[in-house]
Amino acid sequence: MARAHAREFESFADFYPYYLSEHRDRTCRRLHFVGSTVALICLLMMVVTGSAWWLPGAVVSGYAFAWVGHFVFEKNRPATFRHPVYSLMGDWVMYGDILRGRISF
Repeated sequence: MARAHAREFESFADFYPYYLSEHRDRTCRRLHFVGSTVALICLLMMVVTGSAWWLPGAVVSGYAFAWVGHFVFEKNRPATFRHPVYSLMGDWVMYGDILRGRISF
């Protein structure tokens, strides 16, 4: 039987439960949330200031916080490496689920 992380997914709906299973650790989820929030602030600053220099800050903050969560706390490899598009989608769906209280923070 193929291991879950090596699976190919037919849709995001199939992927998201796997994504959540890779984010069981509360500190990992919190780091994702903080990194995503900082990324949003950087994007907002880019719009407000008109400076594209904020874009690398958005990318670095989003990934840096998440990867620390995975490598240090979750002890797994981020889904970004195998499923970059679904993983990015999962980041924002999980962010929304945390904001709505559907996932514990």
